[in-house]
Amino acid sequence: MTVLDEMNLLSDEQMISFITNGFVVLHNELPSVLHQNVMKQIDYVLQNEGNPGNNILPRVPDIQRFFDTPTVRGALTSVLGPDYYMHPHRHMHYNQPGNQAPGGGQWHKDGYWSSMRSHRPWWVMMFYYTQDITEAMGPTAIMPGSQYNEKLPNEEVVLPTGKAGTIALVHFDIWHKASLNTSNLDRYMLKFQFVRLREPKSPSWNHTNSTPAFPVEAPAAHLNLWHDVWNWLRGEKNFTPVIAGNEEEVPALIEELVSEDAVSRGRAADKLGLMGEAAATAAPRLAALVRDSAEDAALNAVYALGHMGSAGMQELLSVLKDGSKLTAQRAAYGLQAAGGAAVPSLIGVLQHAEEENSRALAAFVLGMLGEEASSAVPALIAAIADSSEWVRRNAVEALGMIDGAAEMTVPALVRVMEEAVLQEQSENEAAGSTSFYVHNQEYITNKIGYTAALSLLRIGKSGDPDLVVSGLQSGLRSADRYTRAYAFEALTAIRTDKAIDVLISHYRTARWCPDTHKVSTF
Repeated sequence: MTVLDEMNLLSDEQMISFITNGFVVLHNELPSVLHQNVMKQIDYVLQNEGNPGNNILPRVPDIQRFFDTPTVRGALTSVLGPDYYMHPHRHMHYNQPGNQAPGGGQWHKDGYWSSMRSHRPWWVMMFYYTQDITEAMGPTAIMPGSQYNEKLPNEEVVLPTGKAGTIALVHFDIWHKASLNTSNLDRYMLKFQFVRLREPKSPSWNHTNSTPAFPVEAPAAHLNLWHDVWNWLRGEKNFTPVIAGNEEEVPALIEELVSEDAVSRGRAADKLGLMGEAAATAAPRLAALVRDSAEDAALNAVYALGHMGSAGMQELLSVLKDGSKLTAQRAAYGLQAAGGAAVPSLIGVLQHAEEENSRALAAFVLGMLGEEASSAVPALIAAIADSSEWVRRNAVEALGMIDGAAEMTVPALVRVMEEAVLQEQSENEAAGSTSFYVHNQEYITNKIGYTAALSLLRIGKSGDPDLVVSGLQSGLRSADRYTRAYAFEALTAIRTDKAIDVLISHYRTARWCPDTHKVSTF
């Protein structure tokens, strides 16, 4: 086995920490001279050329060595599976002494790259420190457990510290910010992003214990949500009740759902969900809790409903179709937990719901269900022609998440790609939605083409190679840089003679010279 084949996979305990807290801190054992050399190169670039943004890796190619180590490859494989992809967006964060407002930067989630944020870890980020980092130097502050919250939860804060090579592997949606640098040193941090390409079939970490030791007494515990993520990462499709059904407890727990204390409401919802169908009589009261102003309690309610069989599923579907945008989105997350049993009803919503919000969320859930939703492929292909851009985009992404129907899916995705690139040439956008999810990602200029390219990156290898290469070749002509990046990577994965010819042609004009910059002579 070569060094590149070796991987330091995460343990069960580290995976539990990632699921519950949203991050794990790791350390890359590399020669200090390598970190120092990279620091010098980065410093030169920042001082003389400015921040290169996405081009930080080709500008300082030695950075790639940080991500080829057993520690990094093992961590990414553990969370994202063996064929994850380094996203083309990356950034060098530069925190100078005293340059932040009091308290540091603003709490935020990074702009996401899918049509919706996902509780299940399809995306992660790495915060990589190239120097010894202390709290005084202003490391990126992380709010543990906040990755499932749409609203800032205002909880405790962690400041990862350590020697050069310290890494915070974080759930993509965690709330974070730059903290105040009170030292006299410049602080550097490399932020790189990674995406999962396929749903899990089995655990990809050092898995030894099927029963997770979750912190059950934590005030903001999300036991049903955590079990959903844990089981999904293990490739498990069916929920098994964690608490033996005791119907005598159910009435008291139902009463607790209207407690004045939000923590009590959330804990009661969690316990009912862990009882599974034995607590199905609680479904109507849990459905009312989906509207709760306390986000943690509402999240526990939707995931509890997802574990209650038909009764819970029907309540979630009702909220998906008739609830507000906020409650419908919560219901969509809960329907993931319902699994394959929800597929026929979700297909019905996708095909017949009047509200674009309902149709789009149905497509989202079908994608998250993966191969369990293979029967939905024809309906998702039909949804590519929906009048709503957000519905179309969710359908295109969902098709890339469902294996086993490449003969139908791939031609549809190629057609979408080609049409989306042609559409760029028109001044008139296709009729669509005013949805927040369509129009707030300004960094993606061709959202449909971008999503088709991502889906072809995921499943293009399963289709007719010549057809896929033709579609990806059109993607290389897109005005959207991320569409081009995905198309490029998908061609690299296909590796047929035709794909290689297209890549070589593209290389000739796209090749980057890391030694050429604004102060170089030749």
